[in-house]
Amino acid sequence: MTSLTEQDYDSATPALQQQMNLARRACWSSTREGPLNGAIEIRDETTARHRHRIELADPTNNEQPPMRTTCSTLNQRRRRMPHCSGGGGGLLHRRMLVLCAIFCLLAGTALARPNTSASVGVASAGDGDAVTQVNLAETAATAGGEDATAPPVKAPRAESLEEPIVLEMKSDEEDGGGGEHQKIERYPLSQVDFGHVKTPFIIGVWILSASIAKIGFHMTPKLHLIFPESCLLIVVGVVIGVVLYFCTDVAVSPLTPNTFFFYMLPPIILDAGYFMPNRLFFDNLGTILLMAVVGTIFNIATIGGALYACGLTGIYGESQTPGLMDIFLFTSLISAVDPVAVLAVFEEIHVNEILYIVVFGESLLNDAVTVVMYHMMEGYTTIGLDNVIPQDIFSGCGSFFIVALGGTAIGVIWGFLTGLVTRFTDHVRVIEPIFIFVMAYLAYLNAEIFHMSGILAITFCGITMKNYVESNISQKSHTTVKYALKMLSSSAETIIFMFLGVATVNNMHVWNTWFVVLTIAFCSVFRVLGVILLTAIANRFRLHKLSRVDQFVMSYGGLRGAVAFALVLLVDENVVKQKNMFVTTTIAVIYFTVFLQGITIKPLVSILNVKRANKRKPTMNERIHERFMDHLMAGIEDIVGKTGNYNVRDKFKRFDNRFIRPLIIRDLKEVHELHLLDHIPMQNYEKHLNRNKPKPIDRRTTTINLRRLYEGDAEA
Repeated sequence: MTSLTEQDYDSATPALQQQMNLARRACWSSTREGPLNGAIEIRDETTARHRHRIELADPTNNEQPPMRTTCSTLNQRRRRMPHCSGGGGGLLHRRMLVLCAIFCLLAGTALARPNTSASVGVASAGDGDAVTQVNLAETAATAGGEDATAPPVKAPRAESLEEPIVLEMKSDEEDGGGGEHQKIERYPLSQVDFGHVKTPFIIGVWILSASIAKIGFHMTPKLHLIFPESCLLIVVGVVIGVVLYFCTDVAVSPLTPNTFFFYMLPPIILDAGYFMPNRLFFDNLGTILLMAVVGTIFNIATIGGALYACGLTGIYGESQTPGLMDIFLFTSLISAVDPVAVLAVFEEIHVNEILYIVVFGESLLNDAVTVVMYHMMEGYTTIGLDNVIPQDIFSGCGSFFIVALGGTAIGVIWGFLTGLVTRFTDHVRVIEPIFIFVMAYLAYLNAEIFHMSGILAITFCGITMKNYVESNISQKSHTTVKYALKMLSSSAETIIFMFLGVATVNNMHVWNTWFVVLTIAFCSVFRVLGVILLTAIANRFRLHKLSRVDQFVMSYGGLRGAVAFALVLLVDENVVKQKNMFVTTTIAVIYFTVFLQGITIKPLVSILNVKRANKRKPTMNERIHERFMDHLMAGIEDIVGKTGNYNVRDKFKRFDNRFIRPLIIRDLKEVHELHLLDHIPMQNYEKHLNRNKPKPIDRRTTTINLRRLYEGDAEA
């Protein structure tokens, strides 16, 4: 055993070959000299158990000295190798071999699969010497519980001593086994991958379907004159929801709160704020604030108290009677007038400007009250009614002013910034609409970051931009902004009502007849009472009194819509156990107000002879007299010593013309001239004709023709 040679090693029995392989591994791990020092260390417990089983299974291995003799023989042969001396190059070579061996072991483990054998050859530097090889498949098979005496796979001998570490993967068929070929995928002629574009494709289909439905409504005049567009879109959405629910397994809930508040609502409110008649809005601001703030709080208190009082009688059932905070959480979102529904209905009936601005302004500004009351009741519900302290109540009342005033301030600041940016866009006119859209949207998101009223922010941002941005941008940009905003708001409004119908059809509804009926009744009754009481207070300070007919339209126009539905979806089901009942009741109230009141309000307006809107631009004479009356009334208020509406407007105009407009508007003198020409179109047309036509023309004939053309355009 002490004089074994390579020929003896090749002709040895399989068991002896295993023993000699293990002996060589032990020698390599214990030797500190040579290029293979530390290249492979036997640290795995599986390998140790494998060596122990070999020693027990080999009948010829009864003594330990042959193992030691073999190690000494190998050490002598290693010393005779000419390239086994230490040194810097040998140390670097040893480190490289260690890294390569570790990499191959890891790669072989990661790439190992059934019916696949891996052979890793470790080559040392030496001329004419044999190369020691480690068979990983043998070790793995032995560690897996196979018989240690089974004949291992004999490792091939390396022909070159300078070969690097080789990782070789072979299939069963290459080794002579019966494995299958690995199939190679060829380049396809065409592919279908719907999942890659699923989300944008579905969004596009929804928008296309809603637009086609809207076209279909306008192609049927009788149907369109009877039913509002919002009602028809909800019906289409319900039909689509029924088809999806009963004919497919697709669970569709497209109208999520984030989708509604972040993507659908901002274009609608921006369009309303940007094109809002500012003078009418600020002239009626006192009445609007009275209806929005005091009226909404009155409705929340009265509706919530009435519903809770009815619940004490047990009329809702023992398991479905909500608590006090749960009731007020529900009434805080159901009492507010919805701006989307009001816009959809009031723009079709074309009531007079004062009535329109009061109802629509209320629906915009009551958002601050709704946000504060909703979050206040949600916080009190989470805290628990017994744990509410006076500090929480004072914090809730103070948060109203922070939410309202903070949202307004954010919108005004972003409006001024938009005007300042558009002052420098005279050389890049094409990007002017981008600033208006993006900065208004950022104002909305900025308010939402601080939990303030995003609706107030984007409304006052649009009002501010209207005063300053219009003077900086070109006429083409103004046209682009106008039609793009109208397109976005109309599309969002269409999708909202259709999604509302789709989201209605599900199996999560909890119907409580008494709760639904009483909620609808209390919303209608207390809306009428609130309007009557508050208009009686407002008429004491108004020059143009609100008549009984106007009060009826204001009461009947208190519609609920998608804002209430999106808010009720935000209710935490773990805190409020009756969430599904609240969702069902909210949908019932929305359907009642949109369908019943929305369908009947148009014929009622005609029957009651409500004054309609007269949409036309004021003439130059009207503008001059209007400005003259403003200055006259401001002077009278100043003489009397009363600071009224005209005095405040006059002071703001002076401050605006002296400080703000010179800073924001690019060419202030040119802007004044353009505004003057806008109100004197006859002189502008005549001047344009005289400049472009060199030969003299009959001014009288030209003036008559231009007057006819202008009157025809005005009528159109």
